Amino acid sequence: MEVRLRRVYDDASADDGKRILVDRVWPRGLSKDKARLDEWAKDVAPSTELRKWYGHEADRFGEFARRYEAELDEPERAAALDRLREIAGGGPVTLLTATKDIDHSQAAVLAARLRGG
Repeated sequence: MEVRLRRVYDDASADDGKRILVDRVWPRGLSKDKARLDEWAKDVAPSTELRKWYGHEADRFGEFARRYEAELDEPERAAALDRLREIAGGGPVTLLTATKDIDHSQAAVLAARLRGG
């Protein structure tokens, strides 16, 4: 499964495949046209409570990832994750997030899960 990670603010690339935003909140200052999304999978994003607790503090990432993995087993998020798997099974997918530190984001956790990690 070919799953890439990028910031939603970066220009789209020809090799992105399906471009899927995985944030619950729409990225600040970005128009829908400029985003060039194929899908907005906000149902797979972490809960508001978890997102606020994490606050994108890298030293909390391990615990964030553990809690988020547990959330991904909840019915609504599990269904959204299954939808991502289905899309990724059809070709390259780029998971998009507004987060500056992509390696410590929900997109990284999702990519690992989709890749079977």
